[in-house]
Amino acid sequence: MKDYYQILGVSKNASEEDIKKAFRTLAHKYHPDKQGGDANKFKEVSEAYSILSDKKRRAEYDSGGASFSGNANPFQGAGFGNFDFSQFEDVFGEFGFGDVFGDVFGAGNRRGRDISIAVEIPFEDSVFGTERRVLIQKTSLCGTCSGSGGKKGSEIITCKTCNGKGRIRESRRSFFGTISAARSCETCGGTGTLAKEFCASCRGKGVLRKEEEIRVIVPPGIENGEIIRLSGQGETAQKGLAGDLYVKIQVRSHKSMRKDGVNLATEMSIKLTDALLGISREIETLDGKITVSVPSGVADGEILRVRGKGIPYDKGKRGDLMVRVSVSMPRKLSRRARELVEKLKEEDI
Repeated sequence: MKDYYQILGVSKNASEEDIKKAFRTLAHKYHPDKQGGDANKFKEVSEAYSILSDKKRRAEYDSGGASFSGNANPFQGAGFGNFDFSQFEDVFGEFGFGDVFGDVFGAGNRRGRDISIAVEIPFEDSVFGTERRVLIQKTSLCGTCSGSGGKKGSEIITCKTCNGKGRIRESRRSFFGTISAARSCETCGGTGTLAKEFCASCRGKGVLRKEEEIRVIVPPGIENGEIIRLSGQGETAQKGLAGDLYVKIQVRSHKSMRKDGVNLATEMSIKLTDALLGISREIETLDGKITVSVPSGVADGEILRVRGKGIPYDKGKRGDLMVRVSVSMPRKLSRRARELVEKLKEEDI
């Protein structure tokens, strides 16, 4: 009897997640379509995974059941006998086997293509959030027939291509051997029926390419390059599901502010005398102009915090505005200024 634990490189008390991770790693390594791949090794680790990922079969294997005499290869014979491919769905999907195994896994519903767009917003909108409406060209549900593909009031007839079954069985060759699988009927979209008279707008397809307005809600505090996913707003498949729309947000830079977590950061330049004596300075914020009090003796690089003028978060709360003070030192001193500084020196300041 083969040592399936050794084949996957896991211990006998390995968890289901450990077994899955080991199989993923080895399947990627030995996949025949990859450089350096090994079809025999790939089949071997797949066989091991098919046993150890199934609780009942694993228990029988651990007890040394007679059903495990070395003939547990899941890839034997046309159509793979009674082997259940569903356990491989998440892994095979990574290898691009969806076209071969998709219908075996029961993925009868078609899904439209995902699409992506970029939306540029000003810095202020990235802080407070905003709403954008964009026009995009995409394949969408036909508004005339609501996706049925039939003319209103048309007689519904049985699809002749699949004889009303909605699925067509066929065999395909692969490096595993001959695969017997069923796929959705393209004529009726897997429904088994269709309208006798087609919709004039979409000509029976149920979908058509058109311009559509999409509402995009941009949340407060979004960062440059972040992506918003709008489920079901992508392209719609014929008599199937819609894909997703991915909106990449591009934030224009601000002339004087930047984000720092939930806070905003800016700089204020003051003269040396203002640093020594203190000053009240009016500055521009995203909420309008405010007056900031600079205390006497403030140091160059010191941060002044203005509460509640940062980025909104958590149900009405806001971060702070962090004002970094930059003390501008004079390059040249007049004779009088030098004399005054000399007097200050005598004060040991």
